[in-house]
Amino acid sequence: MKKHRKRIVVIGLGQFGRSIARKLAETCEVVVMDMNQLVINDIADHVELALRIDARDFASLASVINRDFDEAVVSIGEIFEASILCVLHLKKLGVPIIHAKALNDDHGKILAAVGATNVIFPEHDSALRLARHIDNPNLMDFVELSDDTSVMEVAPPDSFCGKTLLELDLRRKFGVYVIAVREIIPGRTVVVPGPDFVVKDSDSLVVVGQVSALQKLQSLD
Repeated sequence: MKKHRKRIVVIGLGQFGRSIARKLAETCEVVVMDMNQLVINDIADHVELALRIDARDFASLASVINRDFDEAVVSIGEIFEASILCVLHLKKLGVPIIHAKALNDDHGKILAAVGATNVIFPEHDSALRLARHIDNPNLMDFVELSDDTSVMEVAPPDSFCGKTLLELDLRRKFGVYVIAVREIIPGRTVVVPGPDFVVKDSDSLVVVGQVSALQKLQSLD
């Protein structure tokens, strides 16, 4: 079965918005919106659709946004009211998950109050981290060690639960190594777990390996 490609709308194309739109476009269907036509022209070839739209206007937003969108990222610049209105509109239009960039704590509290699912205070690196989180909801953390090797923390798929690390044999099957397990219950981290460690659905696995191998692992249901 073909994996569903998430539909994401990114509104506001400053540094953060551009960074996350380009990253998400690698694996998701991305629609971007901004008031600056030059910015729209610059990114148009990298996304599914790039539109010059004033997201403060409900009718304009409603002409594009429908319930087919899985998530939205609101990355409008220095105007408090614009991002707040945009989040309100997206909520009304039925977008289930809304990530919104906040300028300060007070702004963040207002965004959360009007419907933002996830309030962020981003720099460029956090934009890439959020992109990975949206595209891979099982992904809890990701650290690049080199261009082709990373450490990833991931929730175990159902097929892993109740099995020992020896039975899973992730090194042979995926080429990755489990270097730690975070146990929510009883609330501890097991560093370099032994082969007889039994994986539970409340655990998260910290694994290291080549990026291609980690991507294969995180694609499991």
